[in-house]
Amino acid sequence: MYTQSTDSLSQYIATQAKALSYPDNNILAFPISRNTYSLEANRYYFGHPEWSRNYLVACHQDGAFKKRWKTVIDNWQGQIVVDIGCGPGNIYRALHDHNGKPHLLIGVDVSLGGLQIAQELGYTAVLADAHHLPFVDGFADIVMLNAALHHCDDMAQVLREAARLVKPGGLLVTDHDPQQTAWKDSRFARWIWNARLPLYRWIKRGGHTTIEEQHWSTATEVHHQPGDGVTSDFFHQILEPLGFVVKCYPHNGGGAEVLRGNYGHPQLKMRLVQWLTGIDSSLPEAALLLMCVARKQAISKQDEVAT
Repeated sequence: MYTQSTDSLSQYIATQAKALSYPDNNILAFPISRNTYSLEANRYYFGHPEWSRNYLVACHQDGAFKKRWKTVIDNWQGQIVVDIGCGPGNIYRALHDHNGKPHLLIGVDVSLGGLQIAQELGYTAVLADAHHLPFVDGFADIVMLNAALHHCDDMAQVLREAARLVKPGGLLVTDHDPQQTAWKDSRFARWIWNARLPLYRWIKRGGHTTIEEQHWSTATEVHHQPGDGVTSDFFHQILEPLGFVVKCYPHNGGGAEVLRGNYGHPQLKMRLVQWLTGIDSSLPEAALLLMCVARKQAISKQDEVAT
């Protein structure tokens, strides 16, 4: 793996953004003005050396995930790639053997511990708040947010900030955020939702091996509750006015077939829950996850107005 100096970032940092320092670990850090519970949870959980490395190994490394993402990102040779909410570096660990090598791979997160692991994999690490990114507009070929939006207090603001970084013709990809319509918010649904936690601890599922780890892992997911999450309308309404052509793909963890409209079906236990709460599991709205692939037009609507 390769690692680049933070000096390579200088031309992409906004003039008004003032870095705190260039620490010995070569991670560029910017002030984080907010201090919400979910932000602190993300900082603590992904900064824990054991939990973060377990997350790196256990999450987003399966074959279907890799096929889906490699189909979307056909080639990133020589490109500038920004991974927002990169954590310990799951995306690049999954795709590092993909076609080509990025010219610059920037990982942004609030967790110093997570960034240090990502740096080992080849990320140029930046500690910053995804709600207020320290970068100039329109410099990135690819901006990625995998399992990131639902960890943020204001998903719309983070999505707009991510979109701001994409250059004309560039690509914005989000994935692994819960689809809001997969669950109905009801007392019964919340009972089922909470009842899963002891089972997860018993089987030692990633992120749930102890009560403490499970507490902080679930605390990071501020928008991962019954009746919460993202929708296709959410992406269309935010990104289309910014000049993006938006395509959304509901799925249940499938591979490249997801991009052809084959969203699959939830697991049997989830289909049972959906049936009990009046959701038709055969519909795309019942898929657990939602992927968004948005291409910024060469001339955006904003550019047309300016000219």
